[in-house]
Amino acid sequence: MATIDGLPPLREVIRAHDLVAKKQLGQNFLLDLNLTAKIARMAGDLTGADVLEVGPGPGGLTRGLLAEGARRVLAVEKDARCLAALAEIQAAYPGRLEVLNADALEIDAAAHLTPPIKVVANLPYNVGTELLVRWLTPRTWPPFWDSLTLMFQKEVAERIVARPGGKAYGRLAILAQWRTDARIVMTLPPEAFTPPPKIHSAVVHLARLAEPRYPADAAILSRITAMAFNQRRKMLRASLKALAPDIEERLIAAGIQPTQRAEEVPLEGFCALARMMEK
Repeated sequence: MATIDGLPPLREVIRAHDLVAKKQLGQNFLLDLNLTAKIARMAGDLTGADVLEVGPGPGGLTRGLLAEGARRVLAVEKDARCLAALAEIQAAYPGRLEVLNADALEIDAAAHLTPPIKVVANLPYNVGTELLVRWLTPRTWPPFWDSLTLMFQKEVAERIVARPGGKAYGRLAILAQWRTDARIVMTLPPEAFTPPPKIHSAVVHLARLAEPRYPADAAILSRITAMAFNQRRKMLRASLKALAPDIEERLIAAGIQPTQRAEEVPLEGFCALARMMEK
């Protein structure tokens, strides 16, 4: 895999460009090109699709995406030190890689892409969850992307796919499972990265649904779940009392017992409550 594109192994690239990972940027570089190609394949057929990648670093996943046939890759990299290494990949794949030296939280990446669009990224740890929530809560649905294939800390990945009844179940699970099919497709040990993080990592694949699983107003659902899970130890009649003076009646009308706690209520229940609040 190290020579599939005529480019040097990633360790040589990092050494040549002095790319020491920066903790403040949430950087942990994945150097095994067999692994980066495998992650690219987890996104499905990339031929005929544009791919958004956030935080490419020295370009390991970028090379995997291009080698696996992505029509075009838009790589958004905040760290200017990585631009020279990414330019070498651009030269190896003429016309198929665009690099933006920018903060992914501050740009409209969709404006640079042509559908169908897939998002595939080893997200920097410090912005991963915020980016995911933004991608899951656009003003209109369906969003600009067809699927998200994202690497997170394993703990975050487990929160995305969590079911009711456990400590991992929360607002992130609600937002993800309301509008996507989400599943963990791969786990990676710390030693797969440079420098090795203190935790395991996992890749989550989220395929968008044409419509949300249950009808609900997105803003109301987001507000309800934020209030409920911010005080998850309280009964819902207490944690949600600021929503309406008759919150107990509305909970019962939604099929929820007022004495239940947030982690006990399934997605369908929160959507039903959102409809009750809309009335």
